[in-house]
Amino acid sequence: MTTGNFDLNDLKRRMQGATQALKHELGGLRTGRASASMVEPVQVEAYGSHMPLNQLATVSVPEPRLLSVQVWDRSMVKAVEKAIVDSNLGLSPATEGQVIRLRIPELNQERRKELVKVAHKYAEAARVAVRHVRRDGLDTLKKLEKNHEMSEDDQERLAGDVQKATDSVISEIDQLLAAKEKEILTV
Repeated sequence: MTTGNFDLNDLKRRMQGATQALKHELGGLRTGRASASMVEPVQVEAYGSHMPLNQLATVSVPEPRLLSVQVWDRSMVKAVEKAIVDSNLGLSPATEGQVIRLRIPELNQERRKELVKVAHKYAEAARVAVRHVRRDGLDTLKKLEKNHEMSEDDQERLAGDVQKATDSVISEIDQLLAAKEKEILTV
């Protein structure tokens, strides 16, 4: 919905960006279950530059606690193995030819609690980002009303819509956090 220089759909899209970022960050948290996204941050020294692992190999999850990394170029196997070890993910590679297997270790209770704290930190950052978008939207509405480009009634109605969108996205963030917390604590 667009009124003057105000676009509610643009605000909603920006708020959804915060939830997408949160989903990505939560996906990277190790829960004791194998996930191909765990090795996304791994950078490999290859062909004279740093490259993401997914540009040198196929990562699959053959079992719930095992990652399989199929390196395409045999000459890159050692470099990929070294990058995984150096990434501080706590994974120890077992190499067979061009396939590197990564066993996902069990998480102890202390580590699970740390992961929950990290998840809460990510969720709070997402909530803050959504509130910033809300503030930008409300500021725009106030300016439009002050400059007589919008009536006071329209401004109040749209401010209510902005708040509803904010509440909806923050509720979604809370649901994502609750699901991740449950996953971390009950693996």
